[in-house]
Amino acid sequence: MNPQQRIRLARRHAGLSQAALAEAVGVQRSAVSHWEAVQGKSPSMTNLRRVATITNVQFEWLATGRGRMALSPDDALDGVSAVDATMVDEPLELRMLAAFRTISARSQAPLVEIMEQMAALRTGRSRSTRRET
Repeated sequence: MNPQQRIRLARRHAGLSQAALAEAVGVQRSAVSHWEAVQGKSPSMTNLRRVATITNVQFEWLATGRGRMALSPDDALDGVSAVDATMVDEPLELRMLAAFRTISARSQAPLVEIMEQMAALRTGRSRSTRRET
């Protein structure tokens, strides 16, 4: 099975349309179509990781075809990368991080701004100290 077929299989297994997967990853629907095309382009590693997370498949399987497609129950619990896991202790924070990673990149920025505003109100810091982008 080639990479394009694995992406299509993962998407269908998750019950997602190309448009739904594209929105969740934060790309155009045409990008997903290209990833699944016979002579299609490969997604970036970041987007491939997002596809694996969103579709609940093993990243190694999606990237290389090795290993199992589906996550085991233990793997599903380890959805946060090792670096993040050492920094995230609270169950609520883990839930928030897992949910954040499943939404589109376009939707992530406003959520971060809301969290920053809430934190500023709680700590009394001004938003003017935030770096402007």
